[in-house]
Amino acid sequence: MLRSKGLRVGDPLPGEADTAMQLGASRTVVREAYRTMSALGLIDVGNGRRPRVGAVNHQSLALLLDHGVQTNQATVQQVLDVRRTIEIRTAGLAALLRKSSEAEEIATLAQAMRADFASGDRVMAHDIAFHEAIARASRNPVFLTVVASFGLVTRETWPIGWKARTDDAARLEHVQCHVQIAESIAEGDRGQAESLMAAHFDNTAQALLASGIY
Repeated sequence: MLRSKGLRVGDPLPGEADTAMQLGASRTVVREAYRTMSALGLIDVGNGRRPRVGAVNHQSLALLLDHGVQTNQATVQQVLDVRRTIEIRTAGLAALLRKSSEAEEIATLAQAMRADFASGDRVMAHDIAFHEAIARASRNPVFLTVVASFGLVTRETWPIGWKARTDDAARLEHVQCHVQIAESIAEGDRGQAESLMAAHFDNTAQALLASGIY
């Protein structure tokens, strides 16, 4: 129905009763189908109103990645390797395609990491937002969805990597790398942005390995 009618995000769908009648199915079956589609983010079902076509979001993919790590179907280092590959690309694209306001947002988040250096939780929040802002500036919504989906795994591993950097100098170096990435993106230096992002993830991988995270 979504595809044959060319429906777009926010367009309403028939209610359960109407859909059941159109498809010749029971209302119970339709209700279960709508619940499944809602859980996957394909439709948006709100209380007291008709279901609507849902917007793509990262939630389902985030749960899938986290499940894979938690059940030993994938390692943290494997997830990090995929993330490294993707984020080198987003950094390069952001350097080429970012708007001035996006470059400013990326720089502001990097500076916030330094300003809130005493609070690991705040630095982590700024860090996650920093990488998502770069993905957004890449002008490719698929990159943003994938990068945002790493959030669950990142929130579990980030504190470990932060503690693995055993002194303030090492932690400041980690933060400063983000500042340099932001500067490269603002300057439109694609090669430098990609190189710095690669170095950032190599350093993070080493920090996690030092803590026994494989």
